[in-house]
Amino acid sequence: MWGFGGKFYWGRNETGGKIEGIVVVFAWMSSQEKHLKSYVQLYSSLGWNSLICHPEFLNVFFPEKATSLASDILNELVKELKTRPCPVVFASFSGGPKACMYKVLQIIEGKCEAQLNPDEYRLVRDCVAGHIYDSCPTDFTSDVGTRFLLKPTVLKVPHPPRLVSWIANGIASSLDALFLNRFESQRAEYWQTLYSSIFMGAPYLILCSEDDDLAPYQIICNFAQRLQELGGDVKLVKWNSSPHVDHYRYHMIDYKAAVTELLEKAAIIYSQRIRRLEAERMSLEVHDETSNSICQPEKATTSSNECFGRVALELNDHFISPSSLEYQEGRNVGSVRNEHKEGLIHLSSLPSINAHGVLGQILFDVCVPKDVEDWDVRSSGSSNAPASARTRRHAPFNPIRCIRRSRL
Repeated sequence: MWGFGGKFYWGRNETGGKIEGIVVVFAWMSSQEKHLKSYVQLYSSLGWNSLICHPEFLNVFFPEKATSLASDILNELVKELKTRPCPVVFASFSGGPKACMYKVLQIIEGKCEAQLNPDEYRLVRDCVAGHIYDSCPTDFTSDVGTRFLLKPTVLKVPHPPRLVSWIANGIASSLDALFLNRFESQRAEYWQTLYSSIFMGAPYLILCSEDDDLAPYQIICNFAQRLQELGGDVKLVKWNSSPHVDHYRYHMIDYKAAVTELLEKAAIIYSQRIRRLEAERMSLEVHDETSNSICQPEKATTSSNECFGRVALELNDHFISPSSLEYQEGRNVGSVRNEHKEGLIHLSSLPSINAHGVLGQILFDVCVPKDVEDWDVRSSGSSNAPASARTRRHAPFNPIRCIRRSRL
């Protein structure tokens, strides 16, 4: 009752039918397995398994203990969801949200360090499809906690022993003196976390009573109204007279109808969410395939351009580089490709001819006849001379001269 941490266990569906989802039960402090049996049977009759958590009282004052218990529960839940994903509903009773559940929400939202990786957070967050608050949430203080622990309907005994009452009051007073400032900061964090759960897009079912002195109706009503202002789907069910965490026993028909409606709505929301996530995933895959198909023609065009560039360069080398390779004086002839790689072939500047070199001498011998008789003589007279006088005179046919000119 007064320890740290807590325990959890599975309440499996014994009917053998289809499993609709998982209800994670955050029981009230000092609760025992027998106290939750009727709720587990209710969820099981509707086709839902249960993961029941029994937190200890001191988790309220030591958040690190609540965080440790929340991490263990999430690890167990992740194992189940990896095997068979399904909708998840958080069902909290009395002080259960403060002792554990709000830390689960913080871990899922990434606001609290834990041993899970972001993908596992996302898996649980995508599966959460509903919230049930029974006799909660309440503005939890040590005084309320003490009165809660000594409540006969909570302990399921007529009257708590007087010694237990003295011990509980003494511990509460000590905790107030030691953790007053810290408790107030945790209180603000607690309410902010509960309100932030609205971003999960899951509906809420809040069950309460007007004469519940441990979970005042006005506080619960304000909580429901605030969730509605934030855009939440909230259903508030209240009774005029009903004991704390004992609404199901006193109003079984109404209670079961409200829970059945919430679980059915959670299953529908989960199905819609999964279809939306699948559509988004397929859209991303189509987008990636489209991007790849667009990139492939660009690569092919680039490759084609490079190929044409190489062909053009090789053609230019074929038609231009031989003159510079064959007739450049003092140059060893190599392969065209090697010459291009060495950067020794410059297409923009052609080599000049040395008049006193071998090539110049050959061209001079071919073009300039050694005998004057081979020259074509044209009259150098005035431009006013008759056209017949300016007519070119042809020398006799010389075959050697034609051969030399053809070689040139």
